[in-house]
Amino acid sequence: MTRSSLGATRRNVVAGTLTLAAAAVAVGGPPATAANKKKAQAVTSGDSHFVTASDGTQIFFKDWGPRDAQPIVFHHGWPLSGDDWDNQMLFFLGKGYRVIAHDRRGHGRSAQVSDSHDMDHYAADVAAVVEHLDLRNAIHVGHSTGGGEAARYTARHGKGRVSKLVLIGAVPPIMVKTPSNPGGLPVEVFDGFRTALAANRSQFYFDVASGPFYGFNRDGAKPNDAVIKNWWRQGMTGAANAHYLGIKAFSETDFTEDLKIIDVPTLVLHGDDDQVVPVADSAELSAKLLKKPTLKIYKGLPHGMATTHADVINADILAFIQA
Repeated sequence: MTRSSLGATRRNVVAGTLTLAAAAVAVGGPPATAANKKKAQAVTSGDSHFVTASDGTQIFFKDWGPRDAQPIVFHHGWPLSGDDWDNQMLFFLGKGYRVIAHDRRGHGRSAQVSDSHDMDHYAADVAAVVEHLDLRNAIHVGHSTGGGEAARYTARHGKGRVSKLVLIGAVPPIMVKTPSNPGGLPVEVFDGFRTALAANRSQFYFDVASGPFYGFNRDGAKPNDAVIKNWWRQGMTGAANAHYLGIKAFSETDFTEDLKIIDVPTLVLHGDDDQVVPVADSAELSAKLLKKPTLKIYKGLPHGMATTHADVINADILAFIQA
């Protein structure tokens, strides 16, 4: 992605774009009370659950597999939901792991609250789920915005609970251009996202999914209509305000100190044709900050490679976990 392409057309503006992936089917959780605001609690319905975070926000999560198996926790991208991990959850479930995925606040089935759409709250919400399930020796896997969330969770809440970390097309260390991050994207790019979202969120999400997210805008690419519609479905299920505010969270949050703190083995996966989170200012820099990194860059793969090339990504994650 070149900077000059960002301003050419709406598709090219989108092409410089977004991180992230998934938001599923919005349903409300149980009402918050004064008691459950003080401590994370959960209401169970079959294999679907809601946990009440410390500020009373209802967070939806899925928890599949043997309770005594090693857990893998998946963190989705913007503006999606836990449903974006269907392929990985089924794959690792079949390998005998316990798999967990939540919907970020304001996304999917979690509560559409009006504020606190920032990385500190995102990480604290994950901690509420993890603590309720008492997950230990867990592998955390984050894509795009979810990679930032997973990094912050691991750095600030994961001591003694996280065994390994996987970052896929992830936003750390920081996306926006700053004096200390001259290779980042200009803030005007993200302002363009906000403008497009506010003007016509449905069209914007369609353009992202049918274009740069999966690389369907590349010459010779064959767009997958079902994949595009599923991305759009997830995005439109979440709250517009959460997605709008989330742009600042994923683009302007600086994860540099988080990465320096993380002391567990970390697999950093990125496509060199990622049009959403350019590899040179993300994965390559993150690997230099982490204490125990393994960096793997895939030639020609897009931002959404966990979907378009799930067999490749799943095999590499499995090998990392089992090493």
